[in-house]
Amino acid sequence: MWQMSAWLVFLIVVVALGLLAAGVRVVKQYERGVVFRFGRLVGTRQPGLNLILPLIDRMTKISLRIQTMVLDPQEVITRDNVTVRVDAVVYFMVTDAVKAAINVEDYRQATIQLALTTLRSVLGQSDLDELLAHRDQINTRLRQIIDEQTEEPWGVRVTLIEVKDVLLPEAMQRAMARQAEAEREKRAKVIHAQGEREAAETLTEAAGIIQSQPAALQLRYLQTLVEMAGERNSTIIPLTVDILNALSGRALPGNGKAQLTAVPSDENVAVRT
Repeated sequence: MWQMSAWLVFLIVVVALGLLAAGVRVVKQYERGVVFRFGRLVGTRQPGLNLILPLIDRMTKISLRIQTMVLDPQEVITRDNVTVRVDAVVYFMVTDAVKAAINVEDYRQATIQLALTTLRSVLGQSDLDELLAHRDQINTRLRQIIDEQTEEPWGVRVTLIEVKDVLLPEAMQRAMARQAEAEREKRAKVIHAQGEREAAETLTEAAGIIQSQPAALQLRYLQTLVEMAGERNSTIIPLTVDILNALSGRALPGNGKAQLTAVPSDENVAVRT
């Protein structure tokens, strides 16, 4: 009799410990526990050690961390009828664990499908140039549209959506390469023309200064002689501008002008007419 009582007590203790262990739930810091009793919501549990009624209560843990989902590449036709292949990544987090557990069966899958639908819709209303040059604006528009449809009913906030890559058809890539090359050639010609214009303006200004200042002409003449002498071993006969003007004004045989010639040092130096 005593042994039967001991076994009964032992069995009760084991069952109690088993029920107690079944009712212990540990909720991590980044989670919230949603408790249902006979299928009815009774509240949420905060991080730490929590006790629920075994066999009566059921707890669903919802992570509040930011989750990353990579969207499958999608074939999209832009507003200007260009077929592109795009892929994107979505960052979202649960802000209301109760809504995420009750209002939607699988909030992850629902968010992904909504993001895919919105991606095709928004890119279909955008031009190719806008998609390539203003991708940040498209990302912002995508996030706003998705967030409006997920945060209030599902308790899911989309923090960021990024279009990772845009793949163009080969024919379009070649056309864009030709366009870019033509644009670069256009800029090069414009820059060259601007340089020629600035050089002509500078030469015109320099000619005006030399014409109004005879000393400037003399200095330029001497500088030209120095440059000529530096090219090879030559002997230069320095003549002033006045002498050259006097020589050019005389009636000489031939074309009527005197020419100053620089010859090597091992030859005779002469003024050739």
